[in-house]
Amino acid sequence: MEIYDSEEEQVAAIKRWWKENGTSMIVGLIVGGMIIGGWKLWQSNTQDKANQASALYGQLLQSVNTEKTESIQKISERIIAQYGSTAYASYAALILAKIKVQQGDLDAAISILKKQMHEADSAELKNISRIRMIKLMQAKGENEMGLQLIAEADQSGAQGFAATYDELKGDLYVALDRLGEARTAYESALRAGQQSPLLQFKLDDITPAEIIENKNDEG
Repeated sequence: MEIYDSEEEQVAAIKRWWKENGTSMIVGLIVGGMIIGGWKLWQSNTQDKANQASALYGQLLQSVNTEKTESIQKISERIIAQYGSTAYASYAALILAKIKVQQGDLDAAISILKKQMHEADSAELKNISRIRMIKLMQAKGENEMGLQLIAEADQSGAQGFAATYDELKGDLYVALDRLGEARTAYESALRAGQQSPLLQFKLDDITPAEIIENKNDEG
């Protein structure tokens, strides 16, 4: 550290330091202020968008409760178009797909679900979209395509949906008259925890009577 003999020398040293470093210091302060200001502005804009999307989604749910189909469609499309980066857009898309099914436009519903299947923010929404899309494939008689969608599901992100996928697989195999594979899928769904009277009925319906009798005897 320099030691100055007089106040004049200290002033002169400060002037020299400012001449050498003052400009870069000011630029640094300005840039730092811009970054902080930009971050705060981004946060504010993000929060504003989330609040706006939330308010619109509330209107959407009201329209759903009152079964105002035209309003449901318009609000859903607006949320998807204007707030696509929020989770509300994914929920609105699922509602819109349901409306399209009710209107008999399965292709439009499939298109909406396909987009969510790839772009939704959470694994849960992606799986829900895939499952609904598989059901529509079955409704259209495109059973092989439904099986392909199940096979392509990301197993690491499908935890909690395994039993549902197995039951759907069984339904598709039944539609294809591949009853042995359907039984295997239904049994896998039961083992995975899909305990429902309907699933058991599906399994019993395609299981030969003698096999059921043998199982009962074993029980």
